[in-house]
Amino acid sequence: MIQQAFAQGVIERVRNEEEILGVAAAGSWISGELDEWSDLDLVLVTRHKIGGDRAAMLPWAARFGNLLSGFTGEHVGEPRLLICLYDEPLLHVDIKFVTLAEFGAGRVETPALLFDRDGALQAALDATEARFPQPDLQWIEDRFWTWIHYGLLKIGRGEYLEALDFLGYLRMMVFGPLLHLRRGNLPRGVRKVEQLLPPDDLDALKATIASHDRAALVDAVLVAIRLYRTLRNELSGPGFIVQARAEEAVLRYLHRFRYGA
Repeated sequence: MIQQAFAQGVIERVRNEEEILGVAAAGSWISGELDEWSDLDLVLVTRHKIGGDRAAMLPWAARFGNLLSGFTGEHVGEPRLLICLYDEPLLHVDIKFVTLAEFGAGRVETPALLFDRDGALQAALDATEARFPQPDLQWIEDRFWTWIHYGLLKIGRGEYLEALDFLGYLRMMVFGPLLHLRRGNLPRGVRKVEQLLPPDDLDALKATIASHDRAALVDAVLVAIRLYRTLRNELSGPGFIVQARAEEAVLRYLHRFRYGA
């Protein structure tokens, strides 16, 4: 596959570069889901810190192929990430530049080691544990009813595109992760819900997708509320606090919003 061929080319180009301690692959490479639609997630471990410095990262990326574009990942909270587009073949490659001390710290998965100059990368993995971020149901509950009220305000004002984005946000931040969690999957937003969720769960998620229409948007909000309550009841544990006053007030507002009473 082109991703594997590209990764092998990276290894050959850094093998004699003492600045590079190793190369690892993450994402679909380690989950066994690499296919023709996959991008390539690489981790480049350097002796000296260059992650976050675009001027230092770009020359390395340019060595690896016909680089069309490269920009840093502040929009996903990771300035050490260089998001690259290569040509011949056309391939999306994410390269994360980290030092050895950063390599094992706070990792969410265990990457595949493609090149480990002196075994230091394996030692860093052996000394640390991967922890994938889990949804905080209390964090969601403390915000959910305010979010619903906000969405209704947008519908009421006729800002239907804004309301559609709001529902997309709920799918990404609430429903996708919680549905994945219920089925024992990693709670990765709406990633691969079509392949990983059972039909009933997928249908429930799809029912929150509305058209650019007031009635359809209100119906989608109602579905979203029902889905959230179901997931909340199934997944909440001891000590969970339902924001009952906010819930009741927003539901009253929703009733008036629908029926004008």
